Amino acid sequence: MDAIVMAGGFGQRLGMGEKPCVELLGKPLITYVIDTLRAAENIDRVFVAISPVTPRTEMMIQERYKGEVRTIRTFGGNYVGDMIHAVETAETVGPVMIIMSDLPLISPDLIDSVIEKYREEGKPALSVYVPLNICKGAGIRPDTVFNKDGKLIVPAGINILDSSQIRNEQEDFNLILDNPKLAINVNTVKDLQHCKDLLQGQD
Repeated sequence: MDAIVMAGGFGQRLGMGEKPCVELLGKPLITYVIDTLRAAENIDRVFVAISPVTPRTEMMIQERYKGEVRTIRTFGGNYVGDMIHAVETAETVGPVMIIMSDLPLISPDLIDSVIEKYREEGKPALSVYVPLNICKGAGIRPDTVFNKDGKLIVPAGINILDSSQIRNEQEDFNLILDNPKLAINVNTVKDLQHCKDLLQGQD
């Protein structure tokens, strides 16, 4: 399965320039996600969708990965449109993972387990969620909350879609995982510090 990392947002709330390039313990934020995907057994090719507001991100990826991770230029401003453009440009076949660039705590095992669950369920699409109480326990205030059968859940920024139906709405399995590491995406300086503490084993 191919993976596309969405890295077209500037990260205004973080206020530190292009968010994918913001350093976390000496590494650009997006490289945590890229390196995790490359280490996962079930991921083949990794692409990064960049936009007009993330030119440094494109340069950094080209320099760091020497063509092993390809960048795809999108138009920016419309997440769904950019995602469709990236999938079609990558010419992926079958299912494709779409993942946000600001999830530095995820692991290859987690990625592989999500893909295995997707294969078990047999639906065209899968979306990963975290229960709201897990976010609150991690000190995170999410932007988006959904009600699933009376349970409040938060999108984790990891989805799998059927690339052949990328322009259509797809039947979706909701995978709800009680994993605090999925709850933490970096939107603020406080989130960045929280990730530093966790990665250094101080929390």
